[in-house]
Parts: sequence; structure tokens; C-alpha cells
Amino acid sequence: MRYIVDDVEAAVAFYSDHLGFEVEIDAAPGFAALTRGALRLLVNTTGGPGGAAQAMPDGRMPEPGGWNRIQLTVADLPAEVDRLRSAGLRFRNELVTGRGGAQILLEDPAGNLVELFQPVI
Repeated sequence: MRYIVDDVEAAVAFYSDHLGFEVEIDAAPGFAALTRGALRLLVNTTGGPGGAAQAMPDGRMPEPGGWNRIQLTVADLPAEVDRLRSAGLRFRNELVTGRGGAQILLEDPAGNLVELFQPVI
């Protein structure tokens, strides 16, 4: 998975300090690779020489944000939300409960989404 971010150092701190990712490669200010279990997350800044930052043939530039997201399963979603809110992190919505479980959308420093999910057991 790759996210475009405004600040690689802020993204590395967010994912490692708050969500348990390990830093595999730290090539800030332009790139970092993080892992959590089998998930490998690459973060790139806009602009720069890397392939992830290059314009598309129609001229559109990669940018942070949007609705695509990674999903992290948690055992106690309300407790996790309380912990992250206490740390001053931003959520895009409130807890939503559906057929498969409960979820909430956490925003990283660039506005990319992380879905925290607690399945129905």
C-alpha cells in the first residue's frame, strides 16, 4: 500500500507512535517504508524524483487524502478511539456499526484514511 503525504517524518511518527508500525526504511524527507505484520506501507511526498510523485499522462499530480484506506483490526474499538483522541488525533467520523462490526475513520497527518475495525464475534 502506498500513501502520498505532505510530510514523511510526520507520517512515520504517526504510524509508528500511534498504530504500532515498524520503520523498515527511513529515507526522509521523500520516502519511508513501514510494516505492521504482513502490511507494508510506503509513504512518499509530493514532487521529487521518485516514481510515486510523478505526474500522470493527463497532468494530474499525486496528492494526499481521498477515500481509499487501509483497515486495521482492533480488539476494543471504543478504547482505541479514546486512546487516539487523547493523543490529539483526528477522526473523519464517529463510530459506525454495521452488519460485520464497528468502524471509525482516522486521518493521518496528510488526511489519508486508516479504518479502525472491530468485527462482530
